[in-house]
Amino acid sequence: MEEKVNAAAEAPEKKLNFLEEIIEKDLAEGKFKSIITRFPPEPNGYLHLGHAKSLCINFGLAQKYGGKTNLRYDDTNPTKEDTEYVDAIKDDIRWLGFQWAEERYASDYFDQLYEWAEMMIERGQAYVDDQTLEQIREGRGTIDKPGTDSPWRNRSVEENLRLFREMKAGKYADGEKVLRAKIDMAHPNMMFRDPILYRIKHAHHHRTGDKWCIYPMYDYTHGQCDSIEHITHSICTLEFDVHRPLYDWFIQTLGIYPSHQYEFARLNLTYTLMSKRKLLELVQKGFVSGWDDPRMPTLCGVRRRGYTPEALKAFCEKIGVSKRDQLMDIGLLEWCVRQDLNERSNRYMVVSDDPIKITLTNWEPGKVEWFDAPLNPAAPDGAKRRVPFTGELLIDRADFMEDAPKKYFRLKPDGEVRLKYTFIIKCNEVIKDADGKVVELKCTYDPDTHPQSGQWRSVKGTIHWVSTAYMKEIECRIYDRLFTEADMGNIPEDRDYKEFLNPDSLVVKTGYAEPALLEDKHDLAVQFERVGYFFRDPDSTPEKLVMNKTTGLKDSFKL
Repeated sequence: MEEKVNAAAEAPEKKLNFLEEIIEKDLAEGKFKSIITRFPPEPNGYLHLGHAKSLCINFGLAQKYGGKTNLRYDDTNPTKEDTEYVDAIKDDIRWLGFQWAEERYASDYFDQLYEWAEMMIERGQAYVDDQTLEQIREGRGTIDKPGTDSPWRNRSVEENLRLFREMKAGKYADGEKVLRAKIDMAHPNMMFRDPILYRIKHAHHHRTGDKWCIYPMYDYTHGQCDSIEHITHSICTLEFDVHRPLYDWFIQTLGIYPSHQYEFARLNLTYTLMSKRKLLELVQKGFVSGWDDPRMPTLCGVRRRGYTPEALKAFCEKIGVSKRDQLMDIGLLEWCVRQDLNERSNRYMVVSDDPIKITLTNWEPGKVEWFDAPLNPAAPDGAKRRVPFTGELLIDRADFMEDAPKKYFRLKPDGEVRLKYTFIIKCNEVIKDADGKVVELKCTYDPDTHPQSGQWRSVKGTIHWVSTAYMKEIECRIYDRLFTEADMGNIPEDRDYKEFLNPDSLVVKTGYAEPALLEDKHDLAVQFERVGYFFRDPDSTPEKLVMNKTTGLKDSFKL
């Protein structure tokens, strides 16, 4: 693993990505004195890993070039939005270590957007349409077939103004009328075939209350909000590239500040879905415990699992910024998490794999010896933890094999291993229950192998353990990937994505921990030695510690 890190450190200076090239060119040419980006989530759900990439790009570029980033909520759909999501989004952004310059909302600009809509009507560039949404869709035509004009397309300016004002006043029911831009029903880009600007929604808005019953559409709202805030580089994901010409058209038509949109490839991860609609369904139907379930790709979910902001930022840095969609291996994300935790996590011993009792027959009854063990071998302060050793211990069942092959170096009959930080022991007798299951191992320890005062004797196996007299019972939640299919974005259309839910994505085990674990108050995952990284869950109580598995120790990903 060191070779990988050292090789990366000696790598040549990283080339600029295409967004950095654009910004540096704009600044060099004096197009802008400084840059302003924005992060524009819709408050209808929790942020996920895809948003982490967008956050790192928008905030990262502003930081690199001495600019700023606004947080602007795209709150134009009151039936799906809530202050719960508004607050959660801010919490996630702060957790990642970013701070926005201005907190804005699309609803801040509803009055201005409405004025511009009336201006377009007065210019003959917008009209009120009485068709249903289904009729409008049919009238748009196809890529190969031009659309057909609405029968209401040639209403007079006066009539359109009256109807639009009546829509605003609440005279009409939801869906009864819409306001459309009057562009070109034969345009090769179907986005230009008289797009809808406003629809009627009699719904309470989380900020404006019941002031409005008409709400602007995304394509009419987004570019104008960027323009009002003088966003220099409006950076979004690749699926919005088809919207960019319309974004530019509105700005040019209204004659306002010329913000411009740039697109990058969204984040797609193996064994993961990042559709808000599908994630919401998983929550509402109880397939997961909530938005912050550690199996979810939400930021609050991976945070509860024990992922760190530093690891997510490192992951986003490694995948880079491109214009082509790619399916990224989730193993790279886990590698980044492991790299970060390996440097910072405290170590403890926990036995949870169907334990076997060890009895040391030559240990003095009642005797307790405390050993010093490194709290974190990578830390420069050399801090220690105290580990109690007695004559009765537990080990993981996986660390014993009765009929062991030649190259099995853990405990076996008449075999020796070192108990981590302590003595070498030898298995002398195997005790089984009535069903033939091994329940106890009678062993002897070699007092001459005391790590501080004895003579060094090498054995090939070292295993972890806990003392039965001092161990603390904990709950271990073992999380695996939520889906069994790697490319969840390409499952057949006739299959339900829920068919691919992993039935073993959560396994709950009872663990037995050395006592020092319960005294660890750091807000960082710890390493269960020889097992993996685990993070304290909010469900923990003074009576019972609950630990979530963050990731294993095994590094299966190759850079």
